[in-house]
Amino acid sequence: MDEVMTASDAAVRHRLASSQPSIFPSANAPLLSALLACALAQFLKPFTTWYKEKRWDSRRMLSSGGMPSSHSATVTALAVAIGIQEGSGSSAFAVALVLACVVMYDATGVRLHAGRQAELLNQIVCELPPEHPVANCRPLRDSLGHTPLQVVAGAFLGCLVAFLTSSS
Repeated sequence: MDEVMTASDAAVRHRLASSQPSIFPSANAPLLSALLACALAQFLKPFTTWYKEKRWDSRRMLSSGGMPSSHSATVTALAVAIGIQEGSGSSAFAVALVLACVVMYDATGVRLHAGRQAELLNQIVCELPPEHPVANCRPLRDSLGHTPLQVVAGAFLGCLVAFLTSSS
């Protein structure tokens, strides 16, 4: 019996045949790009801390905040890799782009200001007399968000990783 090829089957075969070779040939390139960009951004944080503050802090590798933004690198790599793989007119690219915009806006807005508030609250608690009920509370984490430069650096890193993983 003869097989009938639908238009969607033909489109998928064409996309697979015409796609560029990748470093990760049979894997989910957008997912791998996003994970690699996140890992690379986190790996770079102790080095950027050392460059700026002249102190080594390996804990920065596992923390939020700092240069470059791993959140921005992750969502940008995801969006760019989807755009390369499926085209900028695809629904998946639209979803990834909107997600990236929301995450980067949140990193420079809400999370940055929450971190600054935590820093001020920690200073206030330090000035309380020892007998005050909240004087012995653990300090709040103040490295939550990112400056616009940290977000742009993360987005640039994400684009670079997506382009490098999508080409051979």
